[in-house]
Amino acid sequence: MPANPSAPAVPTAPMLVVDDEQLVLASLRATLEREGYEVVACGCPLKALEIVRQRAFAVILSDQRMPEMMGLDFLVACHKLQPHSSRILMTAVLSLPTIVEAINKGEIFRFIAKPWLREELTTTIKNAYQRFDLLVANERLQKETSNLNSRLQEANATLETRVQELAATNKQLDVVNRELATSFDHSLDHCTRILSTFDPLLAGQTKSLMAICAQMVATDHFSGDEKHVLTTSARLCDLGLIGVNRETLRAFRTTPSKLSERELEVLNNHPVYSQTLAAYVDSRASLGETIRAHHERFDGQGYPDGLTGKSIPWTARCLAVAVTYVECGLPKDRAIEHVLTLSGSALDPEAVRLFLKVTQLLHLPRQVREIMLDDLRSGMVLANGIFSPHGMLLIGEGQALSTQMIAKIQNHNFVSPISQRLLVYS
Repeated sequence: MPANPSAPAVPTAPMLVVDDEQLVLASLRATLEREGYEVVACGCPLKALEIVRQRAFAVILSDQRMPEMMGLDFLVACHKLQPHSSRILMTAVLSLPTIVEAINKGEIFRFIAKPWLREELTTTIKNAYQRFDLLVANERLQKETSNLNSRLQEANATLETRVQELAATNKQLDVVNRELATSFDHSLDHCTRILSTFDPLLAGQTKSLMAICAQMVATDHFSGDEKHVLTTSARLCDLGLIGVNRETLRAFRTTPSKLSERELEVLNNHPVYSQTLAAYVDSRASLGETIRAHHERFDGQGYPDGLTGKSIPWTARCLAVAVTYVECGLPKDRAIEHVLTLSGSALDPEAVRLFLKVTQLLHLPRQVREIMLDDLRSGMVLANGIFSPHGMLLIGEGQALSTQMIAKIQNHNFVSPISQRLLVYS
């Protein structure tokens, strides 16, 4: 006969059935095995206790009245041996208070009255198996939870230790970084002293470059790395000149036409020498590239590599404007005029505009301010006309800028750089 589909497909453990009446025992065993359960039958409760000590059972079903031991006493003993088993008492004579007390104490799971109904028996057994499975699963989960909690505590302790170690490491790194920063500043100071010892005029020009570049990087036109690169390049860009003969350097400032080709070659290579020496102070590539390119021209006629336009690093284009202003040796107004004259040829017009904006070297009418190309916004009113390099009027003075006008200006600047200053009414 096929097994009842309502019974467990794979019983978790066998069932023990105890009854001193062999006919009853055989009948119970046959009924339950037809339901698909593995049944161990025993006619003696004392022998059954020995069996319980040796193997595990999901369900233990016992008759109440037996010669060697009462069924309830047997199940109480089984409870001590196998607390998770579902214990069922079968009795023909009900002592209801005793049975209820046994159920309440957890000593038995259910009781079945004799003669039993097959449906009642199979349903009780099914529920008993479900209870056993739940208890076993709960115990397993509790062990797993306890194990996970232990591992979590260990992990937390390890994490706490690592956090403390990391905090200590960070503290040490902070100390090292401060020491490195101090050492870096000392190195820069030593470079400035070397320049001052070699040529006081050169040291004075370096201090002026540092001041101008510090004003430039105070704007939002540079990334964090670019700010460091520009301010550091201002201090190191002329370091290569200490390898130039003082007489040659003096002649370059006074009578450059008298210099030989060899002397001019040495002077034109000083950005390369400065790049090499600066690497001993700060080895980042962007710094070396900026120092090397600070005498390149926007029109490609500079040195040492003949770079042009935006192939010259933005920091080098800005440094070139400051260098041009500081090293031209002219009074302020004429120096500004000199810088403006070179805008669009030797110098990047946008870098020139930034230089004039941050240094405020020109006194503008109170209601007028100077801006960069990237600062143009819809609604601004131009205080001067904007012309192409060939003299064609692009936007007239007094025009309120629109988004389309700004796009037109920017597109034209991309094709042919606009070198003039940009003034708007405040």
